[in-house]
Amino acid sequence: MSGHVLAAGCLDGQVAIVSGGGSGIGRATVLELARLGATVVTCGRRIEPLEQTVSLAPVGMVEAVQCDIREDDQVEALVDGALERHGRIDILVNNAGGQFLAPAETITPKGFRTVIRLNLEGTWLMTHTVATKAFIPSGRGGRVVSVTLTPHTGLIGMAHSSAARAGVENLMKVLAIEWARFGINCVAVAPGVVATDTFMTKYPKEFIEHISGNLLSPEFTSSEDVAQMIAFVASPAGAAITGSVINVDRGHDVSQTAFPPRGVDSETGSVPAEERRS
Repeated sequence: MSGHVLAAGCLDGQVAIVSGGGSGIGRATVLELARLGATVVTCGRRIEPLEQTVSLAPVGMVEAVQCDIREDDQVEALVDGALERHGRIDILVNNAGGQFLAPAETITPKGFRTVIRLNLEGTWLMTHTVATKAFIPSGRGGRVVSVTLTPHTGLIGMAHSSAARAGVENLMKVLAIEWARFGINCVAVAPGVVATDTFMTKYPKEFIEHISGNLLSPEFTSSEDVAQMIAFVASPAGAAITGSVINVDRGHDVSQTAFPPRGVDSETGSVPAEERRS
C-alpha cells in the first residue's frame, strides 16, 4: 500500500502500547502510530527485533521493552513503567500472537495451551492491566485494538489459533459493552492472508501455494494495510467505533476459493453459461 490516509500529527501527545512490534503487522503499526505523533512503547519476548523497529522510527518516538505478555508480573511492570515515564496511556494494540500449522488431531494439550495463553490470555492480561491502571483511573478512557484473523468460517490447520482469536473477538465485544461507561472503545481488526516474512518462510511451500492460489484478490494484504486500519480506529476518526470486528483481508472472509473456480472456468476466464433452449 502506498501513501498515507491520516495526517501526521493527528495523534500528537498520545501514548500507545503495541505488543509484538518486532516484525510484520506490529512493526508497521508502531511506525504508523509514531508517524502520526504518538509516543509508542512496543514490547515482545525478544529485544533485538524491537530495537530494530526503534531504529526505523523517528528519533525519540518509540521505545522497546522486553515483556512476555503471558506473564502477569511482566505485563504489570510494562504498564507501570510506561505510566511512570510518560504519565499516560491512550492506546493499546494487542498484536502479539502466534500459532503453528498442524492437523487438529496432532495438536497436543501443551501445544493447544501455549497458543491459547499467548493469543487469548495474553490479550486479556494486557487489556485488563492497561484499563485498570490507566484508562479507567485517568477518566479519559482509551482505545483497545486487538488483532485477530480471517476467515471466520474456520482456518484449517489452526484449530488452536481459531479458537483463541474467536475468544478475543468476543472479549472485545463484551468489554465494549461493560467499559463504554468509562469511555473505552474495544475493537478487533481481522487480517486475512498477510504477506509477512513469517508467512512466506515459516509454512510449507505447498500450503503457501494453495492459500495464495485461492485468494480472491491478485494482491496480498500488506502489513501496512492493517496498520493503517488500526491507526484509523485509534485516531479521532474512530471515536464512534467500538464492539466491532473489522476485516482487512481483501475479501478472504467471504470466500477462500478464487472465482472462477479452478477447473470450472472457460477459455475466456469466466464460468460457462447455462445452455438454454431456444
